[in-house]
Amino acid sequence: MRIDLHSHSTASDGTQPPADVVRRARERGLDVLALTDHDTVAGHAAAAEALPEGLTLVPGMELSCRRAGRSIHLLAYLFDPADPELLAECARITRAREERGRLTVERLVELGVPITWEQVAALADGSPVGRPHIARAMVAAGAVATPEQAFTPEWIGAGGRAHVTRYALDPVRAVRLVRAAGGVPVLAHPKAVRRGEPVLDEWITELAAAGLFGVEADHLDHDDEARAHLRRLAAGLGLEVTGSSDDHGELTGHRLGCETTDPEVYARLVAEASGAAPVTTH
Repeated sequence: MRIDLHSHSTASDGTQPPADVVRRARERGLDVLALTDHDTVAGHAAAAEALPEGLTLVPGMELSCRRAGRSIHLLAYLFDPADPELLAECARITRAREERGRLTVERLVELGVPITWEQVAALADGSPVGRPHIARAMVAAGAVATPEQAFTPEWIGAGGRAHVTRYALDPVRAVRLVRAAGGVPVLAHPKAVRRGEPVLDEWITELAAAGLFGVEADHLDHDDEARAHLRRLAAGLGLEVTGSSDDHGELTGHRLGCETTDPEVYARLVAEASGAAPVTTH
């Protein structure tokens, strides 16, 4: 059984519609896929409607968190999508994301990058604007050769000339919100240094005490040392270890299934959820 618990679609900053994501997942030999767009459940219905035979869909979301200036991402699975408090926080995050996007575009224009908010919004195609959309607009304008080159101190990377911070949840509160909504929280790529400062071990310990289920150790942004460290830490804290592709379509090279989660860990995750259930074809 091949299980990928982290993927994105055009409902947030992926490049493929939800229906294409689930179709590709099955083509790649996956049996289970979690759709975890940033701070939204907007892609779940379309993914479920297009679900191919033999693939199970795990409704999920990647929540934006921050502590001490560090960006932290929390994967949430099988929560109640109608939970009012969680919905309200997602709406607040989405509003802040648009404000950040507009300010980022303004700063880039001041730096001589010939892009407009309208161009960026068109790339988002009705979904909340994220930095990957801005990066793609920068590529189209010739400011950078690849989207990855935009995520540097030169441009929109953390601490960069055009970087803008925005509202995000404290991770402990996010864990508690997910649990209160019947969901299961997993910390995404906590030691991915290329994304900024890693999540401190003491913070992971605090999150474990708040109800964290696991850590995403097997991720392409983690080297062997980081994976081994997270496994030792998880074992000491009683946390599970997951593996996922964090696929964003073209932006990440269509890598669904490049990392996977152990079926026994997946079974325990599903058993802990009470807000929603995995979706299967009939």
